[in-house]
Amino acid sequence: MNINFSSLDRRKFLRGTGVALALPWFESFTGVARPVQRPVKRKRLACFYLPDGVPMPLEKDPAFKDWSWFPHGKDKDFTFTKCMETLKPLRNELTVFSGLSHPAVRRVHGHSNADQFLTGANTGADGDYQNSISLDQVFAAHSAEHTRHASLVMSTDGGTGSPRGAQTMSYNSNGRPIPAEHKPKRIFDMLFVKSNLNAARRLALSKSALDDLMEDARSLKRTLSKTDQETLAEYLQSVRDTEMKIEKAKRWLNIPLPRVDVDHLKLDVTPEDPRNYLQTMYELIYLAFKTDTTRVATYQLGRENGVGISDYLARAVGYKATHHLSHETKKPGGFKNFGIYCRFINEELGRFASRLKATPEPGGEGNMLDNTALLFGSASSAFHLSRNYPLLLIGGRNMNFKHGQYIKYGQGNKNHQATSGISTDAGWRAEMDYTELPLSNLYLTMLHKLGVETESFGGSTSTLGEV
Repeated sequence: MNINFSSLDRRKFLRGTGVALALPWFESFTGVARPVQRPVKRKRLACFYLPDGVPMPLEKDPAFKDWSWFPHGKDKDFTFTKCMETLKPLRNELTVFSGLSHPAVRRVHGHSNADQFLTGANTGADGDYQNSISLDQVFAAHSAEHTRHASLVMSTDGGTGSPRGAQTMSYNSNGRPIPAEHKPKRIFDMLFVKSNLNAARRLALSKSALDDLMEDARSLKRTLSKTDQETLAEYLQSVRDTEMKIEKAKRWLNIPLPRVDVDHLKLDVTPEDPRNYLQTMYELIYLAFKTDTTRVATYQLGRENGVGISDYLARAVGYKATHHLSHETKKPGGFKNFGIYCRFINEELGRFASRLKATPEPGGEGNMLDNTALLFGSASSAFHLSRNYPLLLIGGRNMNFKHGQYIKYGQGNKNHQATSGISTDAGWRAEMDYTELPLSNLYLTMLHKLGVETESFGGSTSTLGEV
């Protein structure tokens, strides 16, 4: 029997003698015979969050030339500083943005705003707290049917954190935080190690329990007040989400997990070894994307305000902790120190993006970076100011993203002097005598290019034509 391996993917089966054997993607055979099907067209999204803002010295400061996070110039004519020059090899694969922020929190201290970076919600400075669905989860709902895991949610600190003290970037359709994984070994096992032979039995029991729960809920609803019925409806939605996950798990139960080479990974590494830790976390995303285990990933590098083990990341470049670097910019060499740390962060981001670029798209066209959009940024700029977010978009050429540019949005702050040189909390309380565009305009643009048909996101109904 002749088999056209180039037309097979891991959801195809060999059938014989009563056995159905699921096949993985065979990269080795992609060129053996003329493809029957068109090349696979995958689209992927990864989002990364940097806490505590970036160095933004005033033009008159000697540090401005080398250590400003934002490049010098604009449009196609821009120059990276030392803070950003590690990204030079990717210049034609990226866009730098300024003049974008979330309108609802421009008068809120930046330490409170990591929660809404991917949502655009009005989470406020205090009091009642309500978030909304995050960008990654909107796309995950669109792409989840194709992969074993709908999304990969990661952070250096793990868990969810607290309201206005997020340790995750991802929020579900009810605005509830999705716990982030932070231990490389646990992430690897979740992605590539089969749990045990009782998985099917446990899934069956879980489904039975959910059926009983739903029957009880229908009886209970008739006795509840209107408010309690709304509470119950929200709870039942989470039950339905769980039921969908169980159904999906059943479909993937007998499909072999991808086999990957991990001899180079240090799965027991911790943030106390920050460079290796970051490289391992990026490598796990790379492996998850390359094996098509998921097409969506988020990674929050750290929590705001120097809380948690993520504050150790600056040890990679010789500093004791990270957060204090943003507070010491007025000291001799302060902006340089902060800039050296951001250079390290950019270097590792660039290493990951370059690895995607160097890898041909499995079964598809171009390289993996051509089919992956990488969003990197912070909800703080100069000294925890919730305006003028530092933002990078890398990759996605096959989704028609335009790159090799530095786009300045808004009016009245094109040189960033209204948001530079700040070293006290007086900055975020100051009035704005300039304008910025909603960041969700960019997010809506991204969703459209990722193939999600939606008219709005995060309060925005407009897109950015330059992107």
